[in-house]
Order: sequence, then C-alpha cells, then structure tokens
Amino acid sequence: MTSDIPPAGMTIDWDVPITMDDGVVLRADVFRPSEPGAYPVVLSHGPYGKGLAFQEGYASAWQQMIDAYPEVAEGTSNRYQVWELVDPEKWVPDGYVCVRIDSRGAGRSEGVLDILSAREAADLCDCVEWAGTRDWSNGRVGILGISYFAMAQWQAASLRPPHLAAICVWEGAADFYRDAYRHGGIGSDFGLGPWFPNQIAAVQHGVGKRGPVSPVTGEYVAGPETLDDDTLAANRVELAEQVLAHRLDDEYYRSRRADFAAIDVPVLSSGNWGGAGLHLRGNIEGFLAAGSSRKWLEMHGGTHFSPFYTDEGVALQKRFLGHFLKGEETGWEQQPPIELKVRHPGERFVSRAETQWPLTGTEWRRYHLDPNGRTLSPEPAGGPSIEYRTTGPGVTFLTAAFSEETEVTGPLAARLHLSSATTDADVFLAVRLFDPAGVETTFIGTNDPQVPLTLGWLRASHRKLDPERSLPYRPYHRHDESQPLVPDEIVELDVEIWPTCIVIPRGYRLGLTVLGRDYGNAPHYVPHSGTALTGVSPFSHTHPADRPSAVFDTTNTLHFALDRPSYLLVPVIPRREGTPRLDWFAHLRGTDDRRAPGGDDAGRP
Repeated sequence: MTSDIPPAGMTIDWDVPITMDDGVVLRADVFRPSEPGAYPVVLSHGPYGKGLAFQEGYASAWQQMIDAYPEVAEGTSNRYQVWELVDPEKWVPDGYVCVRIDSRGAGRSEGVLDILSAREAADLCDCVEWAGTRDWSNGRVGILGISYFAMAQWQAASLRPPHLAAICVWEGAADFYRDAYRHGGIGSDFGLGPWFPNQIAAVQHGVGKRGPVSPVTGEYVAGPETLDDDTLAANRVELAEQVLAHRLDDEYYRSRRADFAAIDVPVLSSGNWGGAGLHLRGNIEGFLAAGSSRKWLEMHGGTHFSPFYTDEGVALQKRFLGHFLKGEETGWEQQPPIELKVRHPGERFVSRAETQWPLTGTEWRRYHLDPNGRTLSPEPAGGPSIEYRTTGPGVTFLTAAFSEETEVTGPLAARLHLSSATTDADVFLAVRLFDPAGVETTFIGTNDPQVPLTLGWLRASHRKLDPERSLPYRPYHRHDESQPLVPDEIVELDVEIWPTCIVIPRGYRLGLTVLGRDYGNAPHYVPHSGTALTGVSPFSHTHPADRPSAVFDTTNTLHFALDRPSYLLVPVIPRREGTPRLDWFAHLRGTDDRRAPGGDDAGRP
C-alpha cells in the first residue's frame, strides 16, 4: 500500500474487515476525526468500488461537474472523491465519521454479487450495527449516497437495525420493477444494457489486476487476487438474465421491495424532476409510503449528481443529519414537509414550501385527445381513428396556447383506447412543452441534457389495474399476468405518467406524443463525452428479446368516441400570491443570469 498522508485532523483506516452473519467478510474504509471521541456515522454500502477515484472512473462527469460548479473542488484535496458518495474532507472536519463499504462480491469484499437482493439488505443492516458499536461511534448511524446507495436505504430501513438513526435517499428508486427495470412492464435498457457489466461487473471482487488501481492506496480496487472468468461468472447473478427471465412482478422483485410501512427512522427523500426512468418516481412513492412520522421530500432539477455535491446540497444534507445524528440545532425544525424547486423554462428554479402530495388545491384538468386537428381539448371528442407505425414518430396532440402563466406540478395519467395489429402493444408517452414558434422546449435531465417534461409507459398486455392501489392520477398496474390482445380489438389503457413540474409561460403549448417506441430528439452531446444522446438516455427500451419485432414492429390504432373519452389528466396549481420564492440555481451560483449546466454524465445512473 502506498503512503497517503491524510489531511490534518483526519485518520483513515483502510480495508477494515466487517464479518456478516454468515461469515462473509466485507471491507470498509473509515475516515474519522483524529481526536478521540464518539462521533456520528455517515455510512454507504454499494458495488461501485470504494477505491475507484471519481476523477478516473467517471472522468467526463467529474470534469463537467467542476466546470459548472467549481465550488465542488474547493476546500478539499479531492483525493477521496468517489462516485455518488460524500467527500470525507467536507464531513470529517464537522465531526462525522465516514464509512464506505464495498457490498458483497464487489470491490474488495468477498462473496456472491447479487445486487439489491435481500441478502445485500441484511448485510447493510449488519454494517450499520457494526458502525454503531465502534469506539469512535456515538451510536447514531445515517445512510447517505446517490442512486444505488439511495435505493438500498429503503430496504435496510424497513429491517430496522437498532443503530440506524436517519436515511437520506438522494435520487433513489423504490420499486425496482416499476421504477428501474420494467417501466410499465417494458424492459428498460438500464437493466438489460451496459450499466451492470460496465459499472458493476467491471469492479467485481476478483477482477483484481485486470481492473483499476486506487490512486491513493496503490491497491487493486476489485480485490487483491485475480480470478478467472468462469469463477467470476459463478460469483455473480447477471442482471440482464434476471430481467429477461422475470417479466412479471414476481418474487424476484418482491424480495427486493421494502416494507415501507415498517420504516420508522427520519427520512429525507430527494428526487429530480429530470429523472424519468430512475431518479424521480421512487423518491415520491417512497416518501408517501414510509411509515415514519418524521419524513421530508425535496425535489430539485439539474443533472443526476451535481446538486448532491454543491454547497447547497451538502448544506441540506448536514442540516438533516446534524439534527438527527448530532442533536444540533440546525434549523431543521423549520424545514417544510415538502420543498419543491419549481421549474421554469431555461432551467430556472424557485423554492417553495408545501405540506402534502399531490399539492394542496391541485386542479385536475382533463385534456381530451381530439383526432380532428390532433388537439388536447377541454371537452370529450369523437372522430376518426388514427393509425401509427410503432417505429415512426408517433402522434402528437397539442393544447391551445396558454393565455396566462400556468403551473403544472404533480403526477399525470392518460387514458387511451387502442388496438394493435398483433397480440400486444408497447405504449410510450411523452409530455412535452412547445414555445410560441412550435419548437419543443427541453430540459436538463439527470442523465441527458435535453429531455421532455416527463414520460410514461405501458405494455398493453399488462393493462390490468390494482383497484386498491390505483388512484385517478396514479394508475397502479399489478403486472402479475399477461393478457394478450386480440388483433384489431380495442382495449382501454390507463397509463401512469411520472410526475413533473413546470411553470408554462403565456403563449406556450402542452403536448402529448403517443409512440410505439422511445421518445427521441435530435442527437446531441455533452462536454467531455462522445456519446450521442436522444432525450431518454440511458433509460431506453430496445432489447430485441423483450420487444421482438414480430409483435412490436407493427401498426397501432388510436380510437376516439364520446362515450369512451381519451384524455391526459394534468395537475394544475392555482397561482399563489405572496409565496416566498428563491431562485435556486442563482443562489447556488451567486448570479441571476447563469443557467444550470448540461448533462453531467449521460450513461451512468
């Protein structure tokens, strides 16, 4: 191990062993104050390799972030920056111990790699209890991290490890079927594509010398030994194979789902308006379902991880954890139950406090699909059916131009009447905003810098609803059986559309596009990256085994009748005079006219 001199006042313990209840040993890096004492613990546990430097493993994302937010790289040597985790140099001086753990089968931890499994959740609970009982711990452990490191928190918190004091779930899915791997029953390329092999299997324990080296310790990130390919394969559960094998919401997914009612610790759930596909729905659904009486929701915009690392993001995390891990007076007592960064075109956000979701006073407007001019009309409409090729641009319906500024914030839904020339149909919906010239206004998404307002999906054979869990604005599908279509026979489809937030300027139009494939716009790029993006990256749906052309390369037909209206349900928020507002990005950047950055890292959740 190479010598690393920690910053003054910090002690680092590398590769500390933690033995699980079945004897498997996980490895942790512990960053703690040098002054003896009992400190609160900020813990993370995941498969990305605790020794993989952010700057090396995710170089383009790192450069984009610090170009846009130089503050992230200030006040720290950046030696210990790791993907989606806190920088110890910004936390240890404030009296926290930061514990980073490679999850089972990943990095320098032995065992079989089976991501987000019940076994992994139990491991995380064991790690919490280990950290809560060390000499340097005050017995209060909080879990903090983005995405994967957030998703796992719902599971662990529902198991109630005694020393868990709070969770901060930053852009983390809650339902791995609906939020991540099978949107509306359609297989997502997130689960079927390169994420698992490129980001997780690449640092599986045993990759050893074929993998990266920690620039700090000089050790192999993926373990001290190098195993052959057959052994590595035997020591991991392949995600794509599981997603293809489990097309319904079966025990595979249920075993990875938290008992949300059992969560009783304080929860801060932070989601992203631009996160349709992974980093949005789960934060809201998890917040609503969590049994804790002490829970807060914060919704922001921008890229997937930049808000987490900015001074503003770190301050929010420390106000929350400082209150519940240290007992400090951080002002958290005044935090509203819901804090929204309300989005305007041009990536302008203003902060507003709310008390419930959907928002108090929401006016639910039905915009009916009218085939006579392809408009979204206040009144039901009948008319001729519309055919569209599932490989084509789809059909777009537009509202009239808004006569006054109008806010739309909350969940959406659509009801369609559709037939297919085959035995199934995949329905893709894109809710879009168009300026007075008819040009689409796109937004910075978590993983793509030009995304529509929001998206919805449904496989028609999965149209069966759960009547106990469905709401008019949030249809909930059971996904427990396939009900094939009869070719050319009309079916009624209720489609969940993920929440959104936008203040629509006067003269703009809202649009709904119905497609038989993913929404796509003109290919575009982000700085420091050669990847071409089209508006949904990396949450597309293109796997031929899940979407065989014989079934899904076809013609679908939309049908319209006064006695069976088709519509888009939209949450309109009445104007609220006198509400304090803060330009969020201007507050972050210290200026009123600079826009948020584009697309940190297109392919990495």
